[in-house]
Amino acid sequence: MSMVGEFKAFIARGNVLDLAVAVVIGAAFGKIVTALVDGIIMPMVGMAMGGVDFSQLFVSLDGTDYATLAAAQEAAAPVITYGAFLQTVIDFVLIAFVIFLIVRAYNRMNKPAEAAPAVPSEEVLLLREIRDSLKPRTH
Repeated sequence: MSMVGEFKAFIARGNVLDLAVAVVIGAAFGKIVTALVDGIIMPMVGMAMGGVDFSQLFVSLDGTDYATLAAAQEAAAPVITYGAFLQTVIDFVLIAFVIFLIVRAYNRMNKPAEAAPAVPSEEVLLLREIRDSLKPRTH
């Protein structure tokens, strides 16, 4: 088989196509969840914490006090932007929680039906009947 033929067979396999669809849909879904977290949830968290914008928290390593992160960056001061790290961690936790809630709801909607008790085979029924007929009878 030629390389082109092998490649076509590889691409035509269902799991490769399923994976490609999952990646594309996952990326789009990730954008939706990120927009939810960034646009709705984080502003409420910031307001609940006294109007703190975590992404603007920083420590200047040159010892100078700067009013804002933008002022420190404009002065080319070395800074540790720990607020951006905190923001990313909070975003991750919230995104993971939202995805958990969605998957949990999906799993509850698609709960498999309870399996009916298995009906014994004809042979088992016949063997039970023979067993019962061989039991000694007491009067």
